[in-house]
Order: sequence, then structure tokens, then C-alpha cells
Amino acid sequence: MPENTTPVPLLFFIADTGGGHRNAAKAVSQALDRAYPGRFAPVLCDPLGGPGAARLLRWVVGLYGPTIRRAPWLWGAAYHACDSPLAMALLWRTVLRLASAPAAAAVAAYRPAAIVSFHPLTGMAAISARNRTQHEVPVVSVVTDLVSVHAAWRSADVDLVIAPPARPPVTREFWSGPPRPGERAILRRSLGLSEQRLTVVLTGGGEGCGGIGRRAVAILRRFGDVDVVAVCGRNQRLKSRLARLAPRYGGRLIVHGFTHEMAGLLRCADLVVTKAGPGTIAEAACCGAPLLLTSHLPGQERGNTEFVTAAGAGRRVRGVRRLLAEIGRLRADRAALDAMRAASAGLGRPEATGATAELIAALAQPAPQMARAW
Repeated sequence: MPENTTPVPLLFFIADTGGGHRNAAKAVSQALDRAYPGRFAPVLCDPLGGPGAARLLRWVVGLYGPTIRRAPWLWGAAYHACDSPLAMALLWRTVLRLASAPAAAAVAAYRPAAIVSFHPLTGMAAISARNRTQHEVPVVSVVTDLVSVHAAWRSADVDLVIAPPARPPVTREFWSGPPRPGERAILRRSLGLSEQRLTVVLTGGGEGCGGIGRRAVAILRRFGDVDVVAVCGRNQRLKSRLARLAPRYGGRLIVHGFTHEMAGLLRCADLVVTKAGPGTIAEAACCGAPLLLTSHLPGQERGNTEFVTAAGAGRRVRGVRRLLAEIGRLRADRAALDAMRAASAGLGRPEATGATAELIAALAQPAPQMARAW
């Protein structure tokens, strides 16, 4: 860019229900910066649970984590009850309308060249904000679900809906793909993991749900030659409890909250044990990591398990007993493990992030000015 050129402002609407929506926005920001260095200035805004959000909305958003950890059936009931245009119209006329004020304030403050919604419940706030500020700007929805798409994604009358082909955007540390020969051993040394023992990464998305604690303990007790890495997200209670247990297992249990080492952990993992969250599946596939799927959220994650198992990239393991049995089988059958690893890598689509960024860039600025720097 010429030195006197001002970066083009973009406004990315997110909500911290899980970690996938923020990660997708961050991923697209990184892809824009890679393709058009310094050309765009994305700003992340949370009109549902951020500092300027209404207290009622912050409270509702805050219920997401506890609900999916303790009563996923309740989340499923709410998901299905709202999965229609009529239900979404009713929600917008009531509680979701509270998101329009902070969204409009952000549009007025930044005057973006495009507004991009990365959450199913922020698209209507983006449209309302554009109309309230009379700021003629394109509005885009980037779908972050993997297979099942809720009616909320289709309720806002946006200018463009981007649904990456069965792959949500992933951040730059996942773009290089699976590890090259010999790289897994180097990664394990850098992360304090044994090069000889089987490495199992346990994760439950941004909320750290899915029974990570009891599964970690069961694996460590059953197998003396397995290392376990537990990634707890924002579940601080789980992280503290496992951290207290870690000294009992002689370095075979490593505990993280949110971590910048996720790409390295997935690349060096022999198995990733997780619920069927779209972000985790997309990241694991980019790293060629085999998946053992323990559960899925009713509604939005229902089709994800079938998507992974049909491709041969993972297996479904309901309950701790089945999980232990599957780990035992794969521990003794490295050929099957390698086949799952290859199938997982076949699902990876890191280029979907760049394609999403290209579409947003084309809307935000006229084509003749767009000189890409890949």
C-alpha cells in the first residue's frame, strides 16, 4: 500500500458462545492481511455479550456455557424451538432487538466498508444497524456451522451468505496442513510430550464441555503408556481440578485452558477426543488428526459426527467404556490409526479461509483497486 493510504475499516460481529465464532473472525482477518497487507482494518464487536451490550443479553449469552455443560438437552430444546423463520422473527422483536443499539453505535463509530456477521444471532443486528445509521454498506454472513444450518443464519436479509464448503474458517497456524515426516517428534519435544508414548488430546470446545475430566482420568488409569493433554477452554473449574491431579501421573497429564499451542497439539496428537464441534473438527482435519467423537450438541452439531465417521476420519465413542476400548484397539493397530489420519487430512480445507476473505474484500472495495499479495 502507498504510505498515505488509509486502511479500509471492516466491522466483524461475533458472540462468545463457544470459541468458534471469534476464531472464524480472527481467521478471516489474518487471511485478509496475508492477501492484502495493510489494506483492511477489521474490528471485532460483540453486540450480544460485549461491554456495550444490554444486561439481559449478556445474561442470556452467559447461560450458554453452563447449559451445554450441564443440560445439553435443554440447549437442544431451545435450538429446535427457534429453528424457524417465525420463531426468529419473534426473537428479533423481543430480546434480540436489544443488540441493535450497540451494533448501530459500532457502525457509526467505525463507518465500515462492510459488516460481517460470524454468529447466527448477529446478522439481524447488522442489518438493523445499517438501517438506523443510514450508512449504505454491504452486510455479509459467514456460516460457522459444519453441516446443520439453523434458521437464524437465513433470517437476516444480508447481501451475501458465505458458507465455506463444510469447513469453517481456521486461523493461520492451521494453514500449513498436517506435519511433515519427522515434524511430529520435534513438536512433541517442544511441548514436553514423550516421543514414544501414544498422545491423546482431550478438548471440548471453548466451553470445555463433554466430560473431559472423567475421560482424562480413565485413560490415565487404564493405559500406563499414554500421555493425555486436556484443553479446558474457559472452564476454569475443570482446569484447576485437573491441574491438582496432574502430579499423580508423573508428567503424563498436561493441562491447558485456552492455548496458543492448539495447532501444535493437534499435529502431534495420535488421537483427538472431543465433542463434535465444527471448529475443532475443521482444525483437526487441517492437522490430519484422527478423531474420537464422544458427543454432539443437539441440533447444530447433529450431522457433524456422521460427516466425520463417513469419511473414515474418526469414530463415535459414546461413554467412557467404549472410549477406552477404542483407544486400546487403535493403540494396537497403527495401520488403522494411519488410515484415520490420512482420511482426516483429506477433509482439511485451510484454503476455505482465504476464499472467504476474497469474497469479503471484493464487496468492501471495487475490483480495480484490489491487487492481491499472496
